[in-house]
Amino acid sequence: MSKQNTSLEASSHLHEMPFGPRLLDNGGAEFRLFAPSAKSVDLCLYLKDKEQITPMEKAGNGWYKLTSSEAKPGILYHFIIDSDLRVPDPASRYQPKDVHGPSEIIDPRAFRWTDEDWKGRPWREAIIYETHLGTFSPEGTYEGLGSKLDHLVELGITAIEILPLSDFPGQFGWGYDGVLSYAPDSAYGRPEDLKMLINEAHKRGLMVYLDVVYNHFGPEGNYLYVYAKSFFSAKHHTPWGNGINYDDDHNEIVRQFVINNVLYWLEEYRFDGLRFDAVDTICDDSKKHILNEIAENVRTRYKGEREIHLMLENGDNKAELLDAGMGDFEDRFNAQWNDDIHHAMHVLATGENSGYYEDYDADASPASAVEHLGRCLAEGFAYQGEKSAFRDGKLRGTPSKDVAPGGFIAFIQNHDQIGNRALGERITHLADTEAVSAMVAVLLLNPAPPMLFMGEEWAASTPFVWFADFSDDLANSVREGRLREFGKFKDFKDPAKLKLIPDPCSKETFYKCKLNWEDLLDVEHQEWLEYYKRLIALRKSAIIPIIDKIEIDKRSWTITEEGLLEVRYPLSTGEELKLIANLSDTGATSPLFSESEFDESNIVFQIPLNATSDVALGTVPPWTVIWLLGRPSQPV
Repeated sequence: MSKQNTSLEASSHLHEMPFGPRLLDNGGAEFRLFAPSAKSVDLCLYLKDKEQITPMEKAGNGWYKLTSSEAKPGILYHFIIDSDLRVPDPASRYQPKDVHGPSEIIDPRAFRWTDEDWKGRPWREAIIYETHLGTFSPEGTYEGLGSKLDHLVELGITAIEILPLSDFPGQFGWGYDGVLSYAPDSAYGRPEDLKMLINEAHKRGLMVYLDVVYNHFGPEGNYLYVYAKSFFSAKHHTPWGNGINYDDDHNEIVRQFVINNVLYWLEEYRFDGLRFDAVDTICDDSKKHILNEIAENVRTRYKGEREIHLMLENGDNKAELLDAGMGDFEDRFNAQWNDDIHHAMHVLATGENSGYYEDYDADASPASAVEHLGRCLAEGFAYQGEKSAFRDGKLRGTPSKDVAPGGFIAFIQNHDQIGNRALGERITHLADTEAVSAMVAVLLLNPAPPMLFMGEEWAASTPFVWFADFSDDLANSVREGRLREFGKFKDFKDPAKLKLIPDPCSKETFYKCKLNWEDLLDVEHQEWLEYYKRLIALRKSAIIPIIDKIEIDKRSWTITEEGLLEVRYPLSTGEELKLIANLSDTGATSPLFSESEFDESNIVFQIPLNATSDVALGTVPPWTVIWLLGRPSQPV
């Protein structure tokens, strides 16, 4: 299904698929559209001096086809449904005039890759940097991100994760309202610009991941409802309306469309992995779930050829979908974003306990935030089948203690956790420096793969809120809905405070979210950057080499009588990685060490700098984090 085009140079990549225009060797192209709900379909080619409109032939089973000798790369085209509505190709490779405009014929073979020796990196080396293209650089383009690749290399990042690129309406947005799954959004540049970015990242040893959305299409620019109604099913209802049809009548084309899209991004753009958005809202009662079928297709296609990493966002915490990058199951995913570890650390650092944070606060939860964190560090999920107060007492999660640490991506910030706040505050605007520093030390030195959000490494001054460039009627509805949503929170009961919430459909709001790279001229921001660099370097030298040696069934955690968190990771070598942490703003007495028995050679990292001396004397300062690596027979 997905293959390299061996008829050309080795540096050319094309994904063959049953959708979109297929360029012919002797010139021209074959056009194909699945439109079972249409009575007729015409092809409109926008030639230099005219519009050429030609009826397409019915090819059975809802398909329309037409071969045109005048179709060439660079030419724009529309499909005309029932002699009236002009729509873009649902498998368009590029939309130069946005979601309602014509599609452009692209020849994927025209780009010459120079990264053919690149085979990816093993999962245990993943240190992920999540970024939104439009706000990461002043330019807000592929080229803008490319100009900062050396910054990411110097920081120690090994993988960039880009928010969704599938063409969305307007010139700015998060990308989760995409409607054309195969067309990288034109707001960031042309397809060849994206390929050049990935090519250059690979040359620097950087993996590049893409966030993809298969749980819904956006509310503006989705024409499938008109001519391919079987793409959706009333059998399942989602937050966005009828579910995408993965298991109802005539679902075969839908499944092909999504699986081909996955392989397309991996083949034509040579992405190193994909992150699948909110898979708990993907409804599929088929014998083989679409997620398992996707994983099988990817593993079969790339087995022994390239490292490909598949990641999930899944609010249901289903450990049975994960293999932690071990490769033992062909139908599973490397890892899941672990919201549990974020929520626990956020509650500890900020004291917030409203919304979903109530599940991690001792007043509403059977465990304290530090206990939830301990379970995450040793077993993966905090919720492994327990009742969730936030979810009205419903059981959440499945047992995860048998999954290796690689199955749980850890973070203290991401686009959701910052951007879903009314004002888009980052953690350094909500918590004291000492608390954030402690959480960063836990994040970057625990065995689970860490993820940073753009600008986190220097405590960026800019907010990151939700924004979308919708048309007038939809924009007004979105504005009103957002104000109603946040008006329910006690912090915004005052109408004056409610007015402080940024207009999500304003270009000004979008621009205010752009990273201010001049922050790095400030000493405080420089100190944060050096702190992150130091910890990432330690991760590479001390933690990554032992990840595969951790004895999964022997991991443990405990809370001491003094309230300290201890987490142990025994290794097959007989050594042990150990965390000791006081994650509170009060000191604690502790009999952990005596001066005579403590061996400083075991220290991987400590914060505050005098932490071990104080612990040796029987006291543990606030926000203390100590990572030790040594023999269990020693007092580690």
